[in-house]
Amino acid sequence: MDVALPLVMIHSGLLPSGSLLESLIHISNEVSAMERLPFVQFRNISTMIRRVRLLSSLFEDIQETETPLPPSCILCLTELFAVIRRVKFLIQGCKDGSCLWGLIQTEIVSNQFCALVKEMGRALDILPLSLLNLTADTREQVELLHKQAKRVNLFIDRRELRRKEELLQLISHSNENKNRNKGFIDFIKVKEVLSSIGLSSQIDYDEEVSKLESEAQEQAGKGGLIVISNINNLISLVTYSKSMIFSDEETEKNKQGLKQESVSASVSRNQDISSSSQSLLPSIPDEFRCPISLDLMTDPVIVASGHTYDRNSIAQWINSGHHTCPKSGQKLIHMALIPNYALKSLVNQWREENKIPLLEHSPSSSTSTSKSNEKAIDHISATKDSIDVAKMTAEFLVGKLAMGSPEIQRQAAYELRLLAKTGMDNRRIIAEAGAIPFLVTLLCSNDASIQENAVTALLNLSILENNKVLIMAAGAIDRIITVLESGKTMEARENAAAALFSMSMIKECKVGIGCHPRAIPALVLLLREGTSLGKRDAASALFNLAVHSANKAHIVLAGAVPLLIQLLMDDKAGITDDSLAVLAILLDCSEGLEEIRESRILVPLLVDLLRFGSAKGKENSITLLLGLCRDGGEEVTKRLLLNPRSIPSLQSLSTDGSLKTRRKANALLRILNRCCSQSHNHVG
Repeated sequence: MDVALPLVMIHSGLLPSGSLLESLIHISNEVSAMERLPFVQFRNISTMIRRVRLLSSLFEDIQETETPLPPSCILCLTELFAVIRRVKFLIQGCKDGSCLWGLIQTEIVSNQFCALVKEMGRALDILPLSLLNLTADTREQVELLHKQAKRVNLFIDRRELRRKEELLQLISHSNENKNRNKGFIDFIKVKEVLSSIGLSSQIDYDEEVSKLESEAQEQAGKGGLIVISNINNLISLVTYSKSMIFSDEETEKNKQGLKQESVSASVSRNQDISSSSQSLLPSIPDEFRCPISLDLMTDPVIVASGHTYDRNSIAQWINSGHHTCPKSGQKLIHMALIPNYALKSLVNQWREENKIPLLEHSPSSSTSTSKSNEKAIDHISATKDSIDVAKMTAEFLVGKLAMGSPEIQRQAAYELRLLAKTGMDNRRIIAEAGAIPFLVTLLCSNDASIQENAVTALLNLSILENNKVLIMAAGAIDRIITVLESGKTMEARENAAAALFSMSMIKECKVGIGCHPRAIPALVLLLREGTSLGKRDAASALFNLAVHSANKAHIVLAGAVPLLIQLLMDDKAGITDDSLAVLAILLDCSEGLEEIRESRILVPLLVDLLRFGSAKGKENSITLLLGLCRDGGEEVTKRLLLNPRSIPSLQSLSTDGSLKTRRKANALLRILNRCCSQSHNHVG
């Protein structure tokens, strides 16, 4: 297909190929240079690093050639950049995270590695090897990698599964006997299991507890109560075992070792930073990264849409002629950049804690930072210089959608899907080229790949607000709902739900989707049958639809309430906060209030979430309890009073929670006090 493209002679491609290749080589080298791999997932990580090293040879060969790059090659490279970036974050997460929690999650993490290899294979599907001037060795390696990626199977280390089972048994025995004699726990077995995953000293145990505590905070809003309980059990086991396994003498010896190790590590770290500072920086929290450059923000500012960016990045975006928010696509009503002092303070605190110096004061380091920022250009945004190229490519691909065979349509839909991932300009250009009606038609295709690519392309296009109206006007809603109900793959069904979620951001679509008789029942069905990601998309779409009051009763009648309550206990689903948010908004309709009140398991769940939930989860839990106790909720109030953990939790939140949480906690405490007083007077 690429031979026929009139764009092959345009050197710039869809993106600046030089910057893209530099970034690919840079991130591939970062992954290839990763050392001190964790014991858990060692095989998957080392195999993935070897694959990335093979790709690095491909990128270097392409960089050396002076032949113009075909658009399919640029799309492939752009997709590979996204895949390798996710590989880097996944491996870094395995390295920096808790060993024990990684062991518990071994099947899930192994699945993530397998999925990334398959994505790598799909990206290589569109690499036009015959048009590239590569060495014979590189071509052979890439072809081999492509074949392996296409037939890759899930690999789960049997030794890790065995250790996981042993660990779960130890936790079970620990829980059963925590109030009994200490001898009931086999500390020799505990030490053996922990040593097998790299925990051999008291320092290791302390670091593991710290990592588990961080994991508990991260999981608070998404993992469910069972997940939080499991992590707390692991913390108890490690803490208790440490106190029993290490004698006072060993503790003192480890303290001395810690001092010596800290000095050595400090010297080593200083030497490493001077020679290769970027490669050894700790993992930057996502909220501290600029959404455009993906680098640590040094001067965060807020734009009119409410999103935060690094000042230099957003200034360049605006100065290049854009008047929209890069993250949401929303038109900016003014161009003022408001300093985000709170976030800047947190970033500076994080810098100090991780001993990361501010580099902008040094002229030489400033130049280095500038070059680094140029390499970290936003590869998912079409640049001004390549807009014409993107237009020609979009028109060419739309022509293939309209006139091509099923095989050509499949390829064209896939390339439009990728192109629509890469920035707001591309989304506008693809819509202007007339792609939307043809993609809508392909939703009815009997070919699973064509259907999946078409619905995902529409999802990506819908991120641009103007496109939402165009997609709705093309009659897409009915066909997207059909894919949601009975799509040929689960990914197609889930992306259909995500498309409805994206579309429901605007009022017209909330009304249009809510009025469709099959839309809400189909979302509730996915809430029952989907993967974790699918359940989250379905819950998010239901929440958006529930903002329009007329849709609330339809959601309740479709059977959403019991499912949402069940998902609060589902640790695998990981959508605790999303489920709470939908339940809280359904309280505002009489049907929702009545059905939620009928649940006998909800009140104790909400009380537990007051203790273990995220900040948002705690607020929504109080919202639900407050709504259930008001206006005729005497029975719920009495059940709440009978729970010994409810009042202490509410009292704690009334002083330590957010402003909204404090107000709601105090209001609920007043209701409980009145109920107590009335009961006392009645008895008297």
